[in-house]
Amino acid sequence: MDGWELTEQTQLWFNDVLVWIGYGTLIGLLAKAIMPGRDPGGPVATLGMGIAGVIIGCGAWTFLSQGERVTPISGRGMFAGTAGALLILFFYRLLSGYWYEEPAVIDPPRRRRRPARRRRYHLADYYDEP
Repeated sequence: MDGWELTEQTQLWFNDVLVWIGYGTLIGLLAKAIMPGRDPGGPVATLGMGIAGVIIGCGAWTFLSQGERVTPISGRGMFAGTAGALLILFFYRLLSGYWYEEPAVIDPPRRRRRPARRRRYHLADYYDEP
């Protein structure tokens, strides 16, 4: 054995992980392009949203199609992943307050007014006399 070698199963696993990360990034960018606007997240949030969207979308498609395996590389996988990422982006914006503002308190507490202060008028002694 010359050097360090991985088993075929481990190589396939690493390949799948890299494919999901790569396509998850593309799916996250595609979802943000379809639903434009300011997002509180940066590039790491886009990556996470894309990967989670691919997992949710492809997983839901696989579950609903009675076991047909859907990968993000296929056309169905791109569609399902984009739909999953859009769903995550929608809820992300909804929970961050992008579309929703909390209503004001109906009966705000009354503030006690300070007693009025006497105003002092300062006369300047530099006026020119006519």
